[in-house]
This record gives sequence, structure tokens and C-alpha cells, in this order.
Amino acid sequence: MASSAGGSDLFASYEQDFNTICEAIRNKVDKQIPSQSGEQRKATVRAAEREIDEADEIIAQMEMEILNIPTASRTRLQTKLRLFKSEFEKIKRDLRRATTQAPTSNSREELFSGMDTSDADLDASTVDQRSRLLTGTDRLGESSRKLQDSHRLALETENVGINILGTLKGQRETILRSRDTLAESDSNIDRASKTLKGMARRMATNKMITVAIILVLIALIVLIIWSKFA
Repeated sequence: MASSAGGSDLFASYEQDFNTICEAIRNKVDKQIPSQSGEQRKATVRAAEREIDEADEIIAQMEMEILNIPTASRTRLQTKLRLFKSEFEKIKRDLRRATTQAPTSNSREELFSGMDTSDADLDASTVDQRSRLLTGTDRLGESSRKLQDSHRLALETENVGINILGTLKGQRETILRSRDTLAESDSNIDRASKTLKGMARRMATNKMITVAIILVLIALIVLIIWSKFA
């Protein structure tokens, strides 16, 4: 059923579910997986993969729903769906990357506590190198999150721009229709004006003919009277 916004209530519901699942996956990718290790990390990865499957199904449902939407609204929703797919592909890449990266600073203690007893003999420089490496990983993760936020903001901005363009297009079509209506009205007024002028000329002509007939009758009457008394 088409909504007042020209789209689909069902599509909007799918969109909300999709955004909720994507947000849950991002939370796992950005916060949980990097700070976890062992079985806990594996469980979180499996949960994220299940959510990936759910999001795939929602995208398929949105594609089916678009086919049932009027053509006037279909183009805008198809553009939105392409943005969703692009964002979703990035989320899947981020998940694959997160599963292959080592835990970040939130699990440093686990990293150091998991070292063999022989690692206790490492000198201070080696420990310092490990610390710098983990710090660099933290910074890289933070930069990645900022890039994701920027990408998400760009998608939202593009979506707003698409909606504005759609509104402007509708307004332009309304203006064009109004102009055509005015042109047609002007044409009708011109025709009516010509008709009225023609009627006025005919009325004037008829009046002149009537006056002429009356004058002729008066002349005949006068002539008849004069002939009787002559």
C-alpha cells in the first residue's frame, strides 16, 4: 500500500529493520570484536555473521517490495536501496577485517598474560615495541571508525539531496502545468473576445438596418398621405 510520502509503508519497515541490524553489526565490529579474544570473540563474530544473513534477507525483501511500488516512487527507492547495498558491502568488509585483526588495547592484559614464561625475559625495548604496536592499532581503529562515520554522513547527505531534487522536480512539473493552463486560458479569452466583438458588430448592423426600414416606412406613409391631398 502506497503511503502519503509516495513510497511504501512496508519498505519503510524493512528500512528500519535494516538500519537496526546494521547498527548492531557496527557495534560488534567497532567495539566488541576488537576488545575481545578467545571464545567470547568467536561468539560475537558468529552473532555478527547471523545478522549479516538477516540483513541480506531484508535487502532481498526490499527489492521485491520495490516491484510493487508505483513507478513515480520506484526510482527514488531504487536509489536508496543502492545506497543501502553499498553501505552493507562496506560493513561486511569491515567485519572480515575485524575478524582477522588482533585484539586492541582493551585486551592488552590478555595478550601479555598469555605469554609463555620464557617471554618474561624479554628486555624493556621489546615490551616497549609491543606497547607502541598496540597503540598504533588503537589509533588505526579510531581512524577507521571516523571514516565509517564520515561515510555514513555522506550517505545521509546524499539521500537528503536526492529527496530535495525529487521535490524540486515535482515543483517544476507543477509550474509547467500551471503555465500551460494559463496559456490555454489566454487562448480561450482571446476567442471569447473575438466572438463578443463579432456579436457587437452584428448587433450594430442589425440596428442600422432596423432604423433604415423605419425611415423607409415613414417616407412611404408621408408619400401616401401627400398623394391623397395633392
